[in-house]
Amino acid sequence: MNGQVKALLPFEGQPLIARQLERMRTVCSELIVVTNHPAPFLPVLDRSVRIITDYYAGCGIVGGLHAALSLARHAEVWAVGCDMPLISSEAALLMQRSLQDGADAILPWIGGAAHPLHGIYRRHAVAKLQPLLEAREADPAALLRRLRWQALPEARLREHGIALDAVASIKTPADYERLLRLCQTGV
Repeated sequence: MNGQVKALLPFEGQPLIARQLERMRTVCSELIVVTNHPAPFLPVLDRSVRIITDYYAGCGIVGGLHAALSLARHAEVWAVGCDMPLISSEAALLMQRSLQDGADAILPWIGGAAHPLHGIYRRHAVAKLQPLLEAREADPAALLRRLRWQALPEARLREHGIALDAVASIKTPADYERLLRLCQTGV
């Protein structure tokens, strides 16, 4: 994204992260933002949002998830990526209701793949992340191999009227333009 902080990109008149937090507030009583560079977020986030940093910097989503689960106050955490403008609180609630005993997490299974950054994680899963981080394994695939997770199939999401683009993320300027257009026109 040409050096831009994706979470602060304008999206429908507000920074993307503000849009995400609005959606998350509808189902979450605790909001945590994990970033190793908090200064740009301070003017955007209100005081109810906790800003924390990684214990293991440079370990991507595994490091961020570890930090969030380490400091979360609740037994279950809805984790989303900072570059996902269309997150769905309805999907989060469905995942929480569907989370089975014994599972560390439940993740949307869309397009033949798991989406670890729109999942519900049990806080106790943090213990399984520690060895990955000590070995500097930051690959999301390593995360999936390490955790006992269950899939929420896209058919279940469709059954409940949940759009599959809830897991769409901004990786390139073209993605950003496409997702902006999708929100404005529905196409």
